[in-house]
Amino acid sequence: MKTIVLIGAGKSATVLIDYLIVEAETNEWKFIIADSNRDLILAKTNNSPFAEAVQLDVMNEKQRSKLIEKAHVVISMMPPALHFLIAKDCVEYRKHLLTASYLDDKMKSLQDEINDRKLLFLCEMGLDPGIDHMSAMKIIDAVKAKGGKITSFKSHCGGLVAPESDNNPWHYKISWNPRNIVMAGQSGAVYKENSETKTVKYADLFDVSNKIIFDGLSDLAFYPNRDSLSYISTYKLPDAATFLRTTLRHIDFLKDGMPSCMPDLQMKRMRLMLPG
Repeated sequence: MKTIVLIGAGKSATVLIDYLIVEAETNEWKFIIADSNRDLILAKTNNSPFAEAVQLDVMNEKQRSKLIEKAHVVISMMPPALHFLIAKDCVEYRKHLLTASYLDDKMKSLQDEINDRKLLFLCEMGLDPGIDHMSAMKIIDAVKAKGGKITSFKSHCGGLVAPESDNNPWHYKISWNPRNIVMAGQSGAVYKENSETKTVKYADLFDVSNKIIFDGLSDLAFYPNRDSLSYISTYKLPDAATFLRTTLRHIDFLKDGMPSCMPDLQMKRMRLMLPG
């Protein structure tokens, strides 16, 4: 019997837990969910017989190692800073690993060991980054297959509130780690536009003038993701004069929601309002 170990049962893991409970029953997998809050796991699984709840202190090496040893595949839904701890154990015990977070330098440092052990480590397997990569490559490959050349690439992606549930002034609802919402954009952003590298500071990132219109959707705007340039080679678009990856949000969220969460943005706006 194959064993899947999911580490982290927070907001971002809810749909994944529901999905894997069904798949565990269908495929006769053993599904173990580990989190510091066992009651949270039980609430999300509704005490399903197809999911085992384990209380885990992820910083406890003995607990963590014992759990990972049981797995065929490990899925980390922990905060990004903790993925490397789990990744090192997966390398040591020869376990495959999936995460939804950006691939960072620490994870890259394990590449030779991962290859030597013939392991599969998949990062950036969420919505953004993740599904946006897949949809982008589908379009890019289709254009190239027809002999086309891509001179400009812009990707807009965001988790938006369903119209029937849109009932607050910011038009936004928390479906992931609330801390990450506050931290979003603190590194600023860099992208390519008309063959020039553009750098955007944190305080200028959430500019509501970046409006975008889709059929059936209005009042949306975007802000650039932190580093679009690193994906030019990944997407194999070295000749694109413009290359931009962004996050979509409602205009009111960028205008009022983000500044209210960020003290330095509030201070900037207050300075602009002061006379002299």
